Amino acid sequence: MNTLRSFWLLLALVFGLSSSVVWAVDTPPDVLARTTTQEVLAILKQDKEALSSNQSKVHELVEAKILPNFDFNRMTQLAVGKHWPRATAKQKQSLVAEFRNLLVRTYSSSLTAFSNQTVDFKPMVIKPDDTDVTVRSEIRQPGGQPIPINYSMYKTAFGWKVYDVAIDGVSLVTNYRASFSSTIRQNGIDGLISTLAAQSQAPRGVAKPAPRPGS
Repeated sequence: MNTLRSFWLLLALVFGLSSSVVWAVDTPPDVLARTTTQEVLAILKQDKEALSSNQSKVHELVEAKILPNFDFNRMTQLAVGKHWPRATAKQKQSLVAEFRNLLVRTYSSSLTAFSNQTVDFKPMVIKPDDTDVTVRSEIRQPGGQPIPINYSMYKTAFGWKVYDVAIDGVSLVTNYRASFSSTIRQNGIDGLISTLAAQSQAPRGVAKPAPRPGS
């Protein structure tokens, strides 16, 4: 399985929430990830055909059940990097909105790629005063090598939130930062906003995650 495709699929497996689950603000991040994975695997197996034929339903699932687990403001700020302070308040708002839209689009397209993957979470110890942790896991697939996935999460007033993901040692934030920086150097911050908007509005299958640096 393609590594980037695996990344988006793992987000769906790990951080999709069943509507029957209500998580406490103090739910440990590893418990959140491990428990919800079991429910989402069942949902994907049961509704695979319906999700494949109805992209609107997939978008609704992503918006309502998955994305609340991510801090898009922090993710966007980290991805834009050194250019973030130069952006106006309006530009920052647009960057967050367009980056989120792009991830929703890409995420939705990848959600239906579920097949026979399983997820194995590594043991972790969280101290009472920890506010920033890494949840480590592996995706296992028939006939392939395990792919390590690490989720960077931090504690907020609304519970633990994801602000970065690393697959095979490649950080999502770092990956996008290289792409964003190149676009900003060529076309400015407004150029990046326009590029993100165009990608999120492209026909299904065209929008995709930023390529690995050097690829």
